[in-house]
Amino acid sequence: MSKFIEHDVQRPSSLYRTSSAAASFASTSPTSNGKKKGVDIYEADEQGVSPTDSRYSRLNCPLLLFAITAAISSINYGWVIGSINIPALVIEECADGPVAWTNGFPSCIPMSSTLWGLVVGLTPLGAWAGSMFSGIAADKFGRKHMLMYNNAFFVSGAIIASTSTSVAQLSVGRFVSGIGCGVAANVVSTYCSDVSTIRSRGFLGGFQQLMILVGVFLSQVVSIGLSKAPLWRVLFSISAAIAIIQTLLLFFIPESPKYLASTNQIDKAEAVLVRLRKDMDTALELDDLLTVLEYSCQTDYVPQPTMWQVLAGKTEIDLRHLVFSVLFLMLSQQWAGGKGVMFYSTEILSDSFHLSDEEIKHIPTIAQLLTLGIGAVGLFSVILGMCILDKVGRRTVLMVSSLATAISSALIVIGSKVDIGPVVAAAMYLFNLSFQSGAGFIPYLCASELLPYYALGSISGLATSINCLTLFIVSFIFPILDKAIGPYLFVPFIVTSFVTFLFAVFMMPEARGKSIVKVVDQYKGPIRCVAGPFAKKYSSSN
Repeated sequence: MSKFIEHDVQRPSSLYRTSSAAASFASTSPTSNGKKKGVDIYEADEQGVSPTDSRYSRLNCPLLLFAITAAISSINYGWVIGSINIPALVIEECADGPVAWTNGFPSCIPMSSTLWGLVVGLTPLGAWAGSMFSGIAADKFGRKHMLMYNNAFFVSGAIIASTSTSVAQLSVGRFVSGIGCGVAANVVSTYCSDVSTIRSRGFLGGFQQLMILVGVFLSQVVSIGLSKAPLWRVLFSISAAIAIIQTLLLFFIPESPKYLASTNQIDKAEAVLVRLRKDMDTALELDDLLTVLEYSCQTDYVPQPTMWQVLAGKTEIDLRHLVFSVLFLMLSQQWAGGKGVMFYSTEILSDSFHLSDEEIKHIPTIAQLLTLGIGAVGLFSVILGMCILDKVGRRTVLMVSSLATAISSALIVIGSKVDIGPVVAAAMYLFNLSFQSGAGFIPYLCASELLPYYALGSISGLATSINCLTLFIVSFIFPILDKAIGPYLFVPFIVTSFVTFLFAVFMMPEARGKSIVKVVDQYKGPIRCVAGPFAKKYSSSN
């Protein structure tokens, strides 16, 4: 057994207990040779488990409903970032007519493309700010309560943005809503991971991205009817209604069992597991959970490692390769250009089809309808990826997805260069299909699958902040690059997607069907190639 399990720590007796079911299971293990043996739940994974073992239970209705309720925050995230796409020309260029004031509110807020890029980018900048404290706050208040508190940002941001009379006020509203997006991005994925089992982990791991795309698609469908002045204000205000509805629903879902166990609420954690795993034996899963949490106990003998110690590999187990993998995936996700398509597809397609000002006024335009199609393809792609993830593995899905994204980016460049609108549109459909089926959602589940609990809060918060900060940069420079390099806009994304493909081939840890302890034991050590001809095995004696 790895050092992670063997490490002898002083801890409160109530924090770790071995159930009679677990003891019985261990004593009858094929490797026990009839002798009494201590509980070894990870060996049980390899030797086979009871069909009623909750650790291997499949997705059930209560678990799905709880995950959907938590992921309403992700729907709101998608609504916030998607609602600004289709009405963009109406707001920034007054495409619906000159500025007209009604009841103290202007019909549009004219600004330059650079300033519009800043307004759009302030949402991910706010998300970066939210992600900086979301991990620590979720560990302190719990995942469920953090989602409740976070809805205050969505409500406030929606009110400020929907009543905007100036660029400054619209910017503040987008930033405040962005804080809610950043918290949601971290906490929803953590909650879904906490309540999932090994068999449902892949599907629930993609829930974050799926629900974001649901929010984007719904916002774009509604945008078709609300893009005219001043109805775009109603579009922005709907985010507040989503937040209020979710707050009420959150009272009916349980807190994360992992959070409850980590705060020494063992009986409550056990009760939640029973509620989540309908008609299953939760004894071994509880023991499994408490064993993983054992190392995270903050005592005089084992202080909680700092984020710097984890990053530098100065913990008992060197996590540098796993941490690098998490940070790289969250960074590369935004540099692939997916959010650029999500934010600016309407403007790109309007230019590709050479729509005149008069044509833009006739809503819906062909660019707006094609944008709806891109959103629908994204939804289908994520569902497809979620369904195959646990069958073929994370590494294989990421390899195919990132390579296909690079190819489709090249096709967008070719279509833009030859100036054929339908080619650009088809390539953007292929891009969203390729990106969202793997590279778009795998990064959101990697932290909870690759990192032990004692490193999860700090590193997942850092990873989400890097992801959001990168999104801000991409969102801000996207319209600037569009004007600067025109048809070659997606060339940088070809390069970044291909780099992600190389990472998946040579360095990507595979977590399919493995417990956290097994993943840590297999991929611990310094940053290196772990697959292919250049793979290096790590030994603690190195």
